[in-house]
Amino acid sequence: MSESDAGAQRPPAPATYAASGVDIAAGDEAVRRIKVAVASTSRPEVLGGIGGFGGAFSFDPTRYENPVLVSSTDGVGTKASVAHAAARYDTIGIDLVAMCVDDIVCVGAEPLFLLDYVVTGKLVPEQMEALVSGVAEGCRQAGCALLGGEMAEHAGSMGPGAFDLAGFAVGAVDRASMLGPERVVAGDALVALFSPGLRSNGYTLARHVLLERAGLSLDDPAYEGAGHSLADELLRPSVIYAPAVLTAAKVAEVHAAAHVTGGGLLQNLTRVLPPDCDAVVDRSGIEVPPIFSEVQRLGDVDPSEMERVFNLGIGMMLVVEPGSVPEAIAALESAGCLAAQAGRVTEGSGRAHLGDR
Repeated sequence: MSESDAGAQRPPAPATYAASGVDIAAGDEAVRRIKVAVASTSRPEVLGGIGGFGGAFSFDPTRYENPVLVSSTDGVGTKASVAHAAARYDTIGIDLVAMCVDDIVCVGAEPLFLLDYVVTGKLVPEQMEALVSGVAEGCRQAGCALLGGEMAEHAGSMGPGAFDLAGFAVGAVDRASMLGPERVVAGDALVALFSPGLRSNGYTLARHVLLERAGLSLDDPAYEGAGHSLADELLRPSVIYAPAVLTAAKVAEVHAAAHVTGGGLLQNLTRVLPPDCDAVVDRSGIEVPPIFSEVQRLGDVDPSEMERVFNLGIGMMLVVEPGSVPEAIAALESAGCLAAQAGRVTEGSGRAHLGDR
């Protein structure tokens, strides 16, 4: 037998999980790194810490006459692609929390806890630490506990550094205090909660226009005269509205809330209208942040398409009893959320539209 024949018959090295692309040791190191961040979100109801098979939360039903649990799940969409391209991972977790807790507060629920799920092509402990630290910061802002989560390494199906981030939140509300279409009546006022940026919606169109069609770099100015980069603008964390909305609901007659996510303001506002009412939106007092004008200009995007895809400066809309508007706005702003009256509810057929239509 020749030397080459002997080499050809030599058995392959034993297969291992690490050699196939999954590094258990890196996962253990990532968990070690995030323990302090997770612990910083704890509430008195949290039992134990991370590392178990399930997160435990000692829910106290005596706080409510008739408690209702409310849940929502969401992700950060293709904003994750911007974070990957910019190699900046410390804020996008805030967006995840905002997308989840700002949905459940539309039912009037206080966020209690959140669980997250991170999937990546190659698990890098430093990247996971930054991502989860952002989620923890969002939970601290929302007042909820980061109760647990999962980090998954999908070697071969995602490139190194690429990731996706998703999660779900659970909250509680007394049934008598639930917000929704059933409480909305003609004559109610609309109160807009301002958004300084894109939040986590419309990024596929924004990326296409700014990065592909216009060929801008993430290091370029966000727009003419901007003192910050396009990466800074696109990675601006979403405002978390839940605490401000709950504060307003304690002092004002808030009837409903619409979180402005995919579909834009009008489509989401329609979701909180009864079939015999319309919402007439007045945008005259709402300043549209410059990034939206830049997307529209560079992409020659039709105004109706902009309205359908982006929030255009309004991240949430409350439906408020008209006599409570001053109290609602004062409460929102005391909680750090700029707001203004932006329309009214009229008799109609369950539609939301701009006032000039």
